[in-house]
Amino acid sequence: MSEARGDRAAIVEKLYTAVLSDVLDGLGYREQAMRPFVRPLDEALVLFGRARTGLYMPRYHVEPGHNPYAVEIALVDDLGPGDVAVFACNGPTERIAPWGELLTTAAQCRGAAGCVTDGLVRDVRQIREMGFPVFAGGIRPLDSMGRGEMMAMDVPVVCGGVSIAPGDLIFGDVDGVVVLPQAIADEALARAFAKVEGEDQTRRALLDGKSLADVFEEHGIL
Repeated sequence: MSEARGDRAAIVEKLYTAVLSDVLDGLGYREQAMRPFVRPLDEALVLFGRARTGLYMPRYHVEPGHNPYAVEIALVDDLGPGDVAVFACNGPTERIAPWGELLTTAAQCRGAAGCVTDGLVRDVRQIREMGFPVFAGGIRPLDSMGRGEMMAMDVPVVCGGVSIAPGDLIFGDVDGVVVLPQAIADEALARAFAKVEGEDQTRRALLDGKSLADVFEEHGIL
């Protein structure tokens, strides 16, 4: 990671999806926020890390002797510190629920930063108790066996309506999930910190009683 990406604590503490979405718009990347059905299980948690992608397809049966969890297990076992499992299920879906308590436990023990899926999750109470950031397209107590299967890992995917390549940066909070492509991630983060500082100045001016019109004319931030 570059210096701009390296201070994870500052990124998680000071940045948020709205400001990141704004700076991505300014860089010409206007389709980087996941669709609104992808929501956090715990709205108090912030997610930030590198994408490790998994691509799912629907299944309606399991052949005898076939392990439908093989690729999924390989991805989770290979997660490292700061990785975000991104499970692309072509959501919204009512059938594919790839994430639950046991995958959360395995991912957390490996230092992963969280999970994002446009599929479903289960074991929500246990996941919330673990304090592990998970963003999902819905909740349903289904096993994925015979309903969906990860067919490939670390490949380009579309999740929640956003194209994601392995290694892209994922940021999620109560407002949703934003994807920062690797090629412009450093510049986007630097601009986001600058914009937060400008918004702080704008807020202070408004609290001092200045009009919104005057403040916008001075700072150009809204």
